[in-house]
Parts: sequence; C-alpha cells; structure tokens
Amino acid sequence: MPRNKYIPIGLLIFFTLLSSRAITSQKNHEVKTDSEIWKLVWSDEFNYSGLPDSSKWNYEVGGHGWGNNEKQFYLEKSLENSFVKEGLLHVVALRKEFKNSKYTSSKLTTYKRISVQYGKIEVMAKLPKGKGTWPAIWMLPESLQEKRERWPLCGEIDIMEHVGKNPGSIHTSLHSELYNHVKGTQITHFEKFQDVFDTFHKYAIEWSDKSIRFLIDDKLFFESVKGQDGRISTNEGWPFDKPYYLILNLAIGGNWGGEVDEAIFPVEMQIDYVRIYQR
Repeated sequence: MPRNKYIPIGLLIFFTLLSSRAITSQKNHEVKTDSEIWKLVWSDEFNYSGLPDSSKWNYEVGGHGWGNNEKQFYLEKSLENSFVKEGLLHVVALRKEFKNSKYTSSKLTTYKRISVQYGKIEVMAKLPKGKGTWPAIWMLPESLQEKRERWPLCGEIDIMEHVGKNPGSIHTSLHSELYNHVKGTQITHFEKFQDVFDTFHKYAIEWSDKSIRFLIDDKLFFESVKGQDGRISTNEGWPFDKPYYLILNLAIGGNWGGEVDEAIFPVEMQIDYVRIYQR
C-alpha cells in the first residue's frame, strides 16, 4: 500500500513555529539604513540670495591674528566676503586693506543659533586654491565663548582643514589640553586628494559619547575612540562631551597657512549645503 501523503498535525505546527522564529530572527538582525539612524534636525541648503540667513548664522569679527598670526580681517555682513548665490554659500577672501590687515574674509558660526552634543554634521564644500589659503570646517564648544573654559582645555574638533601650500592634503584633528598642536600631540590624520579645488566633497563627522568618526564622501576617513591607545578620557584628554557650534571660515597666511601668493585673489570656499542630524 502507498504511504500516507498527509503530514501529521503536530509536525505541521512544529515546522510553522520554526519558520516563524527564523523570520523573526532575520528581522532582528536587519541593518537599518542611514536615514533610519539619523534624523535631520537643522540645515541650510542655501536656496536663497544675499547675505547668509541670520537666523542660522552668526559672524566673528576681527583682525588680531586669531592666535595663529593670520593675516585677514574677518568682516561682518559684508556681501563681498560672504554671500549666497545660485544655491551656494561663497566665503571669499580679498586682497583689500582694512584697518591693520591686508586682506578681508569671513568667519561664519552657528553660535547662539544651534549647538550640537553628539550627532552627524555634513558640509558639502569646494575648496580654494593657492598658497596662503587656509579654509576650515570646524567646531568649538560654547564653554569657550562663555569664558567658562580656555583653549585648549575646552577642546576643538577640526572636521576639515586645508592649507594651500600643501595642495590636496585634507586634515582632520582633535585638540585638547593634553593632546594639541602646540605640544605636537594632537589626534590627527591627513590624506591627499586630487580634485578638492574642482569638485564638491562631503566632509562629515559622526560623533557619539564613545568616538568621533570623520568621513569624506560617506567613506570612513579616520576614527578616534575615547580612551584609545591609553589616552586620558577625562575632560583634559577627551573634552567632547559638551555642546559645540560649527564654524566655516577662510583664513589667509598665519603660522600654518604660510606665505601668501598675492596673485590668487579673490579666492573662495564654496558650500553647497550644511546639515546636522541626530539619532
């Protein structure tokens, strides 16, 4: 006689439960997409014209060298030095005398507009070319502005720095009381890129209470982990557990910028967008 082709009901229930558990396990191990992990909380897409949006940007003003013997004077609300046009923010340095400086430029910040403690910051930028240029995308804490801490105890996060005397070398750095450029102990990394003057690149950080990851065009560029390699993880060695604000500026000359080629002006850094995300 042929065998019974029907599966016993108990065996059917067993296979159904096993299948259900496998599907549940698979769902629990699914990787979330970037958009599911990070939620946009602030941005400037520069889809307007004129001066940078004053509800989003503040200025720092002055020509005192900024601790680095820089040669520019940063002006406030100067349409020659910072303006939005055709979807881009232009941060422009000019060969123009102002007070005790031979050059003018702009330094935009989000201080008193938005501060961040942990999150993801993205800046899509095209960099200026020429000896003497020193564009930067970086962050300082509110505690410095409010005179509760001095530099470098307060900390500093350099998302992107470039000096024109070393064309294409992109630097990222972290500074603290124990680990900073004055002592030559800063946490830093740099690599050379061929097209930073002609192409927009996305410079970003992903910042948590455990680490800061630096990314260029969504690819990991460098990562620093709290307490890594025996480093001190208190405020003296890891001052990155407090609110910071973002800075965009174009410096000229100075200790690192070096000799200035007078033929490069006007010269500018262009920004396509700035976006801040949090989990």
